[in-house]
Amino acid sequence: MLLNRERKPGNLRPALDRFFELAGGKILDLDRTWDSTRGAPVFTRRGKYTARGWTEWTQGFQYGCQILQFDATGDERFLRMGRDHTVRHMAPHVTHIGVHDHGFNNVSTYGNLRRLAREGRTQESADAMEMFALALKASGAVQASRWTTIADGTGYICSFNGPHSLFSDTIRSCRALVLAHQLGHCLMGENDRKISLLGRAIEHMKNTAKYNVYYGTGRDAYDLRGRVSHESIFNVTDGAYRCPSTQQGYSPFSTWTRGLAWVLLGFAEQLECLSAIDDADLKPYGGRTKLKRMMVDAARATADFYIASTAADGIPYWDTGAPGLAQMPGHLDEPSKPDNPYEPVDSSAAAIAAQGLLRLGRVLGLVDAGRKYYQAGLLVAETLFSAPYLSENPKHQGLILHSAYHRPNGWDYVPRGKKVPFGESSMWGDYHAMELAVYLLRLANGGHYLTFFDQPYA
Repeated sequence: MLLNRERKPGNLRPALDRFFELAGGKILDLDRTWDSTRGAPVFTRRGKYTARGWTEWTQGFQYGCQILQFDATGDERFLRMGRDHTVRHMAPHVTHIGVHDHGFNNVSTYGNLRRLAREGRTQESADAMEMFALALKASGAVQASRWTTIADGTGYICSFNGPHSLFSDTIRSCRALVLAHQLGHCLMGENDRKISLLGRAIEHMKNTAKYNVYYGTGRDAYDLRGRVSHESIFNVTDGAYRCPSTQQGYSPFSTWTRGLAWVLLGFAEQLECLSAIDDADLKPYGGRTKLKRMMVDAARATADFYIASTAADGIPYWDTGAPGLAQMPGHLDEPSKPDNPYEPVDSSAAAIAAQGLLRLGRVLGLVDAGRKYYQAGLLVAETLFSAPYLSENPKHQGLILHSAYHRPNGWDYVPRGKKVPFGESSMWGDYHAMELAVYLLRLANGGHYLTFFDQPYA
């Protein structure tokens, strides 16, 4: 990545305004044309959103985009739309025991609605606020119950693959547990045992940092600092770690860049959240200093790897070990090329990573260690919100182009006459671009700092 000039959030204000102008029409069009009986929209084919039955992990992103459009513009049509869909359709996600996606679906909907009311941006009745809080409490507890204990007595939230599987993605679902803990909730187990939601979130984060993130210490023959494995596999009989794996990447020994992005953003925002948690709550899990060190080490390692392994304009190719990259010498030294005959880029990974880089930069200090990360985040955002990544065609339902979903399964649309997917959007990529844009708009305008967790408001 080329970090050769200073950028400020205010420099992006015209691009952000243009993004939200385009987003409004696209969100309205998708809401008008989408048949919810088909499931949730997942990614586009020839510019139109389609469903893909795997899990319904993107429905909260669809409605979350509507709520964030109101957040950015104040247009109450989008608030009514997002609120109504959340109340009518999201309850099954609150009690969904089969997925690791609660932080995606429920914090993006119930969480955003509650946050806006706490900020004074919306008016909600006391009953509505209790309903939002109850949904978040239940979501955090249900997510925490999807648990595998490993050999050292700690554990992790297992992925939808089963109890043997620790996914990198899931660190962002730890938001559901931490927010539910802030709301005073816990998970009740056998014999009325109270299980700390914060404790389970911390254990999951520790094991993600230990097993899914590499630090260049010789753990195996492919141990590069900051490399991330999408999945870690455990023997569920005795809890022993077995090996790295992947579902959507090229290899267990390369880095699927969206998995890297999930880890980077997950640790960065949890670092911010530490300031909102009492010392007494953190002490049983190692204390503030030790936990902060663990999170900083994981976040900086992955951020440095992202910067070193990404094209000059901040957009990564879908996997750092993708075989076609050998046919693209110098691909990291020049701007990304979404229309190439070898390997796709993944703009959704960039949208996720950008927010992680920005948040990490602020945690570490913008004139100190964090400056590089903050500038990297602004560069990624500058690229995403301009051509060829900004979706300017009003007939294309996506917001950000050139997202990749599941390259190994061949699920992504390849245009006629082309060899690799490009030109399409994903619901998670669009949501994270929306969240990134709201975050930057608040930095530029001096509004409330955007967090998933509760913070005091004046």
